[in-house]
Amino acid sequence: MTPAVAVVRQACVWYTLHEYRHDPAHDSYGAEAAEALGLDPASVIKTLVAETGPSRLVVAMLPVARQLDFKALAEAIGAKRAGLADAAAAERATGYVVGGISPLGQRRRLAAVVDAAVLAREVVYVSGGRRGLEIALRPADLVQLTGASVASIGR
Repeated sequence: MTPAVAVVRQACVWYTLHEYRHDPAHDSYGAEAAEALGLDPASVIKTLVAETGPSRLVVAMLPVARQLDFKALAEAIGAKRAGLADAAAAERATGYVVGGISPLGQRRRLAAVVDAAVLAREVVYVSGGRRGLEIALRPADLVQLTGASVASIGR
């Protein structure tokens, strides 16, 4: 069991687990999950760790079908700028490897923003804390469990 799975179990929210065989040759972890599980890419949520200042990290969650708007993310958290965090820094802060970074159960709870488009879905799928594992849950539960704010951060 991963820390992400432990979070949903302890929270007593509705969830389901979905496993698939990870292909190391695939170039997009989120797209791979959508393809392997036969899901609409709009319901599969990627977790990106961004840096908004020296040692200031934030988690951005948005559908894999969308791109992160760094300017909108910076505005959403009151920062001057935002950019993708170094992979090693993201892994150290979250306790997960790139491609398996879950917004749930992170080593250090980071500020989080969920793209407003996520709330339009009935169910969303986030990384379960390792490559090849997704957790399905309701968007409102994702927001509540991560303490995220909601903003239009995708395009």
